[in-house]
Amino acid sequence: MTSIQLAQRGTGLLRTFNEAGVLSAADVHVALRLGRMGRESAEEVLFAAALAVRAVRSGSVCLELIRMREIGVDADETWDAGAGVDPATLPWPETDAVVAALRVSPLVCGGSSGPLRPLRIVDAQQGSDAGPLLYLDRYYQQEQTIRRVLTERSADHPVVDPSIVRRELDRLFDTPVGAAPDRQRLAAALGATHWTTVVAGGPGTGKTHTIARILALLDAHQRANPKLPALRIAMAAPTGKAAARLQEAVREQADSLDLPELTAATLHRLLGWQRGRTTRFRYHEFNRLPYDVIVVDETSMVSLTMMSRLLAALRPDTRLVLVGDPDQLASVDAGAVLADLVAGPVVGEPNPVLDIVLGADSVESVTAGENSEALSSLERTRMRGGIVRLTRGRRFGGKIAELAVAIRAGDADTALELLRAGGQELSLSAPDSTAPVRADIVRAAREVTVAALDGDAAGALKALESHRLLCAHRQGPFGVERWDRMAAEWAAAGGAGPETYQAPWYPGQPLLVTANDHEARIYNGDTGVIVRMPDGSLRAALQRGSEPYLVHPTQFPAVVTVFAMTIHRSQGSQYDTVSVVLPEPESTLLTRELLYTAVTRARRHVRVIGTDDSIRAGIARRVLRASGLSRTSAVTP
Repeated sequence: MTSIQLAQRGTGLLRTFNEAGVLSAADVHVALRLGRMGRESAEEVLFAAALAVRAVRSGSVCLELIRMREIGVDADETWDAGAGVDPATLPWPETDAVVAALRVSPLVCGGSSGPLRPLRIVDAQQGSDAGPLLYLDRYYQQEQTIRRVLTERSADHPVVDPSIVRRELDRLFDTPVGAAPDRQRLAAALGATHWTTVVAGGPGTGKTHTIARILALLDAHQRANPKLPALRIAMAAPTGKAAARLQEAVREQADSLDLPELTAATLHRLLGWQRGRTTRFRYHEFNRLPYDVIVVDETSMVSLTMMSRLLAALRPDTRLVLVGDPDQLASVDAGAVLADLVAGPVVGEPNPVLDIVLGADSVESVTAGENSEALSSLERTRMRGGIVRLTRGRRFGGKIAELAVAIRAGDADTALELLRAGGQELSLSAPDSTAPVRADIVRAAREVTVAALDGDAAGALKALESHRLLCAHRQGPFGVERWDRMAAEWAAAGGAGPETYQAPWYPGQPLLVTANDHEARIYNGDTGVIVRMPDGSLRAALQRGSEPYLVHPTQFPAVVTVFAMTIHRSQGSQYDTVSVVLPEPESTLLTRELLYTAVTRARRHVRVIGTDDSIRAGIARRVLRASGLSRTSAVTP
């Protein structure tokens, strides 16, 4: 168990919950500082403020006060949750007393020390059984920005020529008459007829395929009027790796779709990050982004803060297309914006032009019936708000898809039944049964090394993607550090290690980039392998579309040797086989979203290394990110 840092000035509830590992020293320090600034000394208020800080640090936008007793031991304070104090035995204050104290607190209402209100309480709509939410003011303002901009953008719709849109839909999508509704075609129609479109879908459902066709449709519609200037298109993603992958995927389809050459950037670069400037970004609400269309991929990883920055910088007449998988792990920072938008209320009026564009495939005509792929009533309602979910997986199927569906549905019995049945696609290993995963690691390492020694960069990269070891934790018996070390030892014992440990680089060495260098086209999260070239020199091969990208190892801004990585790091990647190391059931990092993300990284085989109890606990535990975006309305007293 890691040592828990104690806040020396913490007393009473703050001290007790800090010692138990529910609150960190940082949570306590921020709460005490807010108390001093606002001349607030009530213990209940300071305790709630500390929990609100902890909520943000844990990924929530706010604290749901009626559920504060459900908060567990902080995973950052101890990875051995079983060694800590049971949170249920702690002296939690009564929720009503905390809410009452907050409603009269100067930290919420303002006071004699000034008008600052660092805390905000938001009540649910009258008649709702949801409780009040406690925000740090910064995150309250960011959420309000998102709500306001999206509401304003839904008030009207782009002007389009339905005949041109229908013609381009027919060109871009080959949908047989009488077939199940083509959700990709529907997504493109939404992109043409709405200012904001959300395209959700799991791995392999054709999200980047759809992105390229939305852009081709909009570009063709613009070019149909020769008096209009060329369409200004921007593509972005939360990470450099995701942006590079998006750019490659769209460029591979550009010629067949008659698309111009497009580039993608991180959201930070899109908004014009300015180091050391008072205005952190070049583009903001007073200097809008100069684009007609902006596509954001991997939106599930976009935090509340970054989404509020992006929306504030949008022109009202810019089309925005948000794409991602709402069931995957959310951003490391606070917020789960994509999941909130997919699950939240639909605002704005439907666009009648959409039905004209779709014709026989109109939203109302594709009703749920005998066809299991037909649109449900809920899907039709959400489409009216510009939201569509792609459902037909093309990357994998069979038992892996069944396992992913069971996990997403919270069906632990079916998930365990599938894993126990085994077969070619699924397997379950006990934590002390390392022989199967060792065999895969050694096999993959040998194949990588043979290709790397032959100078076959493409072959080495393909072999590198044949297996990946994934962990939930960084440290501890189930963490990346231990399993990465063991895997490296297994590979070396199998003849796939360095010839001498003094050499910094060796053929077949698997690499993970941990920092961006945009000029060198090297991105945080890239994986690659060292390859010996015909002249005997060494190069690092990174995957870039159909051809490997070769760079000298010394060009990396920061890189580590990698045999195992966290499940968070694996998002957006695919491997033939994944071996997933699960922690003990008490781990707060073990969630349904984590399991779903890990399982859907595999193309052909998923191996789960863990116990039945860990699998059940993970499927039962959701990432509960409190937020007000998914509520119908918010009332601030």
